Amino acid sequence: MIRIVFSFVIFLHGLIHLLGFVEEWRLSKAVGILWLIACLLFILSAVTYLSRREWWWMVAAIATLLSQILIIVYWKDARPGTIANTIILIACILSYGSWSFDRMVNDELESFFPEKIEKRVVTAEMIDELPPVVQRWLKRSNILGKEIIQIAHLKQRGEMRIKPKRSWMSVDAVQYISTDPPGFIWKADVKSSLMYFSGRDKYMGGKGQMLIKLFSLIPVVDARGREIDQGALLRYLGEMVWVPSAALSDYIKWEEIDSTTAKATMSYEGIRASGIFKFDENGDFVSFEADRYYYRKEGSTLERWVIIAEKNYKEFEGIRVPTTLSVTWKFETGDFTWYKLEITEIEYGRR
Repeated sequence: MIRIVFSFVIFLHGLIHLLGFVEEWRLSKAVGILWLIACLLFILSAVTYLSRREWWWMVAAIATLLSQILIIVYWKDARPGTIANTIILIACILSYGSWSFDRMVNDELESFFPEKIEKRVVTAEMIDELPPVVQRWLKRSNILGKEIIQIAHLKQRGEMRIKPKRSWMSVDAVQYISTDPPGFIWKADVKSSLMYFSGRDKYMGGKGQMLIKLFSLIPVVDARGREIDQGALLRYLGEMVWVPSAALSDYIKWEEIDSTTAKATMSYEGIRASGIFKFDENGDFVSFEADRYYYRKEGSTLERWVIIAEKNYKEFEGIRVPTTLSVTWKFETGDFTWYKLEITEIEYGRR
């Protein structure tokens, strides 16, 4: 509804420029044509905005600039148009932020995907030496007889909060996972009633980076370093449940704890970290726990970090995975569940 209303405002603002065209055409055809061009550009930007063209703001910015120049020249009669131009310009700036953030992520994806994908099928012999509990999980995930997953594209929706007493914000996210080499790029749009954030969490070449921008423009968090690398590695390890065949990777070693629990240790590019996987008696994933650095501006601290499955499972292209999960920090002061998510789509083997 908001999109329709704003499109109508731009369209109406453009039509008003026809008055300038009519009045100036008799006095100066050149100036009259400028008013007409501004009108047509606003109409075009209204149409492209309504049709969700990501580049609509480029047309609208040119229209706004031309319009404001004409308004300044004819200030006495045309100055009320400045209000509309200001509103449209703010929308252009916000749209530019989203466009530039998306472009940054797309540029990163160009170098993220493996150049070559070697097709291999998971066999029973490949999992024979793994702990029985891990074997049961992999069989339950239906990976036997299927190709080893090297690329996955996921879509998520959910809600998150940045502090324990803050309100929940809605989240729409996409994530790309590579298993050889291991890595992920996660991009999220986080919205509250008054503002929105663009977030990108990345793990590439053994390096992690968390970037959060207010309105896609103003950096709020830009975290990197060895502690962030460790956290990104653990996130990759815990989210391996969406790409189960990654459990067979050389950089992951398994150790049985009991009939429903196993310890996984991942070593990659000089970073080593471990986490505990728990499964139910059927082999479905239940939880993942690890000691992960919690980022604070004054200094990160090592805290218990837990991913819990909410007993909802679904098959995507024949692979059985948990779809509803929550992520919790276990502080000495109490648990802080900061992210609840649902996997809505997974595509394997496609960029």
